[in-house]
Amino acid sequence: ASASGLSLEKSLVFIGNVTSKFSLDDLLRASAEVLGKGTFGTTYKATLEHGMSVAVKRLKDVTSSEREFREKIEEVGKFVHENLVPPRGYYFSKDEKLVVYDYMPMGSLSALLHANNGAGRTPLNWETRSTIALGAAQGIAYLHSQGPTSSHGNIKSSNILLTKSYEPRVSDFGLAYLALPTATPNRISGYRAPEVTDARKVSQKADVYSFGIMLLELLTGKAPTHSSLNEEGVDLPRWVQSIVQDEWNTEVFDMELLRYQSVEEEMVNLLQLALECTAQYPDKRPSMDVVASKIEKICSPSLEKEGDKIRYD
Repeated sequence: ASASGLSLEKSLVFIGNVTSKFSLDDLLRASAEVLGKGTFGTTYKATLEHGMSVAVKRLKDVTSSEREFREKIEEVGKFVHENLVPPRGYYFSKDEKLVVYDYMPMGSLSALLHANNGAGRTPLNWETRSTIALGAAQGIAYLHSQGPTSSHGNIKSSNILLTKSYEPRVSDFGLAYLALPTATPNRISGYRAPEVTDARKVSQKADVYSFGIMLLELLTGKAPTHSSLNEEGVDLPRWVQSIVQDEWNTEVFDMELLRYQSVEEEMVNLLQLALECTAQYPDKRPSMDVVASKIEKICSPSLEKEGDKIRYD
């Protein structure tokens, strides 16, 4: 065993056509910083000696056998969509389970929305939020298109990662099948659909609920209950409904969005869609395909503007 306690008789297994391969040894020698502690373990940014950075998720409480683990990781490693972060490789031994991903330099949507509300905060404008909502929906719809049992199982803003140009990439899919959540069960995450009593019983309709919560978070700027960065948080669907049940008013939206009066209709329509996604009963929720096409329709004026800006910048 090496100094860091990993036994080296097994090696890293790469998935797909990974261009730059490296050894477990390289990974152990890499300088590592913690990016976040998540539902299934801790994610590190590992900077290898030749300067390349990767994200490494160290899983806790893996319940699957090595064969199940390999099959699942290889299955989701084949998914190719511009809004997904597929696993690039994995390591499985008795004591350690690691999954390697591309490193996303801009971090997560959660960090951008909630991390620092001070002067250094990056305000997310409406066009950027529309792009994030649509891209994330399309990535999840693609996952769902892979078969009736293909679902994410852990959609939340900390699993929506961003590229340098704020394009969203959905990460962490497939892990809900392999590991137990590390959180204590009485602190049920605000993202979890009411019918989900066992975190491993994932479903497409439960994904839609979690996506709806993430959409409410994107619109209101508020964190849902027991999300990682914010111990308390709010019961987002209930809070939004309590504000809007008498009449639509803008105090429900993130302060930063109030400047965009011209898109108030888009904001209200997207909020209504988010509430449909968080319907109490699963069969009342739209499919992810429908959600993605509705977002595209609702936000098309802003998305076109954003597209022009990207083309002409």
